[in-house]
Amino acid sequence: MRTAKVLLRALVIGSALCAAPTFALDGTKSDDVMAAPANVTPTEAFRSGANWLKNGETQKGVHSLEYAAEKGHAIAQWKLGRMYAEGDGVTQDDLKAFEYFRRIADSHAEDNPDTPQARFVANAFVALGHYYLDGIPKTAVKADPDRAREMFGYAASYFRDPDAQYYLARLYLDGTGIPADPRQAARWFGLSAQKGQCQAQAMLGAMLFSGEHVPRQAARGLMWLTLAKDNARTTDQTWVAKLYDSAYEQSTEDERALALKLLKRWLETRRE
Repeated sequence: MRTAKVLLRALVIGSALCAAPTFALDGTKSDDVMAAPANVTPTEAFRSGANWLKNGETQKGVHSLEYAAEKGHAIAQWKLGRMYAEGDGVTQDDLKAFEYFRRIADSHAEDNPDTPQARFVANAFVALGHYYLDGIPKTAVKADPDRAREMFGYAASYFRDPDAQYYLARLYLDGTGIPADPRQAARWFGLSAQKGQCQAQAMLGAMLFSGEHVPRQAARGLMWLTLAKDNARTTDQTWVAKLYDSAYEQSTEDERALALKLLKRWLETRRE
């Protein structure tokens, strides 16, 4: 999967983005190609766009980001992708979001995974994975679980992205696009959980506590569930809390005491 040509074949959907409008220093569009001064760099346009958005000038911000994105600025492309995916300040448009994420993946698949920009590239792969998993209605982007696995798998292995590792684990656990393999799922949950991904911590904890598909380690499972409950985002709090409460009620005093020791040891290791 690390071979760029193989990856690009998997990503190409056939359509390209239309050229973005030219950019003026005040963040406005112009059909006049001379409106974009030669000394305006993509980075300057991106910073200008970010400032416009921060100040509530969404239209100007989008225009500036479009200029930067057209010039290949990956983080501008990512920001626009997120905005269109979520309908944040723009009309929600999954196909536009997909195209921005696709451009990032096409151009930055082999970026150094240890650079600050890498997390945005990895997130673009994760977003593409979700789009391939479900497809985009009334577009050429059809549901393709195999491609979804490729997207999650690449970001999980090459970029070591915790969200990608979590979603790849879910595919293995549920047998989506691949034969179900709970042990592989537990492996990827573990890698993601170690990086602090709360959903992976919850799933790994539940598997270890119950001993389902993996050797039972009740105390360690309760430790991971405790971490997940404490770290859970608002959207995950309900289901994570249910897993934790169920395990806690079934656990013995000895298991709870050992879980607390393991938790303290894990937190100390993270602080080092």
